[in-house]
Amino acid sequence: MKLIGTAFFTIFAMLAFVLTPPVTSAKGGLEIGSKLENFTMMGTDGKTHSFNDLKGKNGAVIIFLSAQCPVVKAYIQRIDEIAAEYKAKGIAFIGVNANNRDAESLEWVTSDAAENFKFPMLIDEGNVLADKFGATVTPEAYYFDKNNVLKYHGAIDNDRSGKNIQERFLKTAFDSELAGKEIEKTKTAAFGCTIKRAGGGKATK
Repeated sequence: MKLIGTAFFTIFAMLAFVLTPPVTSAKGGLEIGSKLENFTMMGTDGKTHSFNDLKGKNGAVIIFLSAQCPVVKAYIQRIDEIAAEYKAKGIAFIGVNANNRDAESLEWVTSDAAENFKFPMLIDEGNVLADKFGATVTPEAYYFDKNNVLKYHGAIDNDRSGKNIQERFLKTAFDSELAGKEIEKTKTAAFGCTIKRAGGGKATK
């Protein structure tokens, strides 16, 4: 019984580590109101893309994603639906994978992006962009307006399962900005799987 209890505790602790964002796992971080300078990054299509070329006329969302994270998998349909809805309103979605290649190979990330997402996926080698932003988990969203000013950072909504969504943080931020209104909640606590930074975790697939 003692052995079973110890094994259960070990498994529970491992899951908690994977699904709970750490308090301090990234240096720096963008504050609401910060202006993002244009940057270029390689995509899963093998081409180099710039943020300014990818963003829409009314801005863009940079969303950190993962090929293996179960929380991201639970959000795939919701992310794609929001991306399609707001692409028509001039807001583009840009995916970023910042996990190290031991955790998620380029081939895995490329096939996952092609299968699940209908927007560009960039490869953040060495988690340079994640460190600059202060991103810690997947999924984690950063919404920039048409002037590249950060207007919202955090979770997509309040419920990872999608069965009890009471607050749609990201959509509410979009709608407020597009209507010329002040965004009431500019920052929420993102939740999901920890970003596997350079020198970190190994692949599970």
